[in-house]
Amino acid sequence: MTETYPFPPAVDDADRRRLDLVHPADWTNPDGKGRYDLVVIGAGAAGLVTAAGAAGLGARVALIERNLLGGDCLNVGCVPSKGLIRAARAIADVRDAAEFGVSASCEPDFAAALARMRRIRAEIAPVDSAARFRDELGVDVFIGDATFADRESVVVRGPAGDRTLQFRRAVIASGARAAVPPVPGLVEARPLTNETVFNLTERPARLFVVGGGPIGCELAQSFARFGTTVTIGDMADRVLPRDEPDASARVRAALERDGVRLCLGIALERVERREDGVVVVTMKRGDRTEQVEADEILVAAGRKANIDGLGCEAAGVETRPRGVTVDARLRTTNKRIFACGDVAIPWQFTHTADATARIVIQNALFFGRKRWTDLVVPWVTYTDPEVAHVGKTRAQLDQDGTPYDVYRVDFDDLDRALLDGEPEGFAEALTEKGGERIFGATIVARHAGEMIGELVLAMTHGIGLGGIASTIHPYPTQSEAIRKLGDAYNRTRLTPRSAGILQKLIRLRRVI
Repeated sequence: MTETYPFPPAVDDADRRRLDLVHPADWTNPDGKGRYDLVVIGAGAAGLVTAAGAAGLGARVALIERNLLGGDCLNVGCVPSKGLIRAARAIADVRDAAEFGVSASCEPDFAAALARMRRIRAEIAPVDSAARFRDELGVDVFIGDATFADRESVVVRGPAGDRTLQFRRAVIASGARAAVPPVPGLVEARPLTNETVFNLTERPARLFVVGGGPIGCELAQSFARFGTTVTIGDMADRVLPRDEPDASARVRAALERDGVRLCLGIALERVERREDGVVVVTMKRGDRTEQVEADEILVAAGRKANIDGLGCEAAGVETRPRGVTVDARLRTTNKRIFACGDVAIPWQFTHTADATARIVIQNALFFGRKRWTDLVVPWVTYTDPEVAHVGKTRAQLDQDGTPYDVYRVDFDDLDRALLDGEPEGFAEALTEKGGERIFGATIVARHAGEMIGELVLAMTHGIGLGGIASTIHPYPTQSEAIRKLGDAYNRTRLTPRSAGILQKLIRLRRVI
């Protein structure tokens, strides 16, 4: 359900296999089965989980998608980006191999790396395919544009004509797309976004990235490792402004080590693509104006909800600039219609799309009262090192006026991190003042995303740092850092008075 419609053509055979699965050219929409228990608009992560879960529970389900089943995650987001990031990490491993006594050299092959990504993406695609949802899960899959006709029906406009579907409940899971800032000349310069960058077959020699958030930093570092001259421009004064300042500083150092030039605290004045294909970016910092030339410009500066053309007004569904208005139970202003994923909540991640889809299934079909506002949500930026976070940051707690304690373990005190040659990371937990309940946590490490789950589990189930300290962690691992956070908390409980009592007990035992 995105504006990139029709979608970019296939690049190779693997790409054609993927497209044949997630948008079959010869697909015939079903006639429909009377009134559906659930009509799902959008077949990204949120829509697929909703449709599959509801059908598995016996509901009569229709799923509508005009673009590609699998949504951003499979096609233009999580899957392709992690393929590129993994290849870029291999380049860095070869570059740094001498530290481990290994002589190695390499010539990065961008085209081969992207071909590998497309091959693996095609291998993953059957899970999200139209045929699987129809044949294995019993979902009626409609390919076409969806528009609400009224409060209880939606019209699907497909290549072979229209279908009108009646519903007891409906779910808007239409997702979001890359937003292009209103910079003069930017649209005319034909910028890359996450929806088009992975269709490249040749590496650009120079790349200007608009945005120093997670997507901008991830792709900037990856392209730099392949040999592209990369510049990031952002109006913020630091990269990853949503994360803790120290985490941001570690990522900045890593980007600069990989050769990325950072232009922060700037305003984009104009973008122009000349007749020779070169992109000229004019930016301003204070009274100073500077121009940067690039072969391509990549926009990674925010997202825009896919609600255009849905006919929300006809359905009595209130919208807002960032998407569909929902209450804590993900109901829209039409109580028959729910929304989940990127179009409904501020956390635009695949895992929150999945989590909110599960809430919708319970609330829409079974009178559940689950609340998305109760979710404990982690996020990960997949730079090298990664930044993983859950809960509140220091800035948020300060703004709320909430007192807190800070517990921190630096990885240069962690045996496994030293042996791995990765001592730059840290783990940090923010707890209630004088207590062990965790308000938030940040990990900066090469595999921080694999480590944050333990802290998410602890926060979800009310386990404090003391409970983590009593859990045996294997040695030597980098996850020991989390146990050491618990140890740091336990040390604060040993007050001078309690220490004196313990010393007296030890002396008494000597006498006995």
